[in-house]
Amino acid sequence: MKKMLRTLSFVPTLLLAAPALADQALAMQNGCMGCHKPEGQLVGPDFKQIAARYRDNPGAVELLTAKVKAGSQPGEPLNWGQVMMPASPGNPDDIRTVIRWMLTH
Repeated sequence: MKKMLRTLSFVPTLLLAAPALADQALAMQNGCMGCHKPEGQLVGPDFKQIAARYRDNPGAVELLTAKVKAGSQPGEPLNWGQVMMPASPGNPDDIRTVIRWMLTH
């Protein structure tokens, strides 16, 4: 009985982790992880840096979705440095899902 209770205690954790893992997988499928990672700079800023900058902006999801879809050139607004961000061919709904995940983690 104790073993079963211990096993069942992990179920809520797994249920809460499943959407986060799915959204990270979606980020990988859409090429985000080629230049970004959750923590620590790769080519572009990490997700923590982006979230810190935009988390309190009520229009952040749509603003960032448009930026990801359009890409950027060095020196353009919202750019994080001198490296160009290529336009994403990803589905806008998938991009929004990844951005929402990024802003809440």
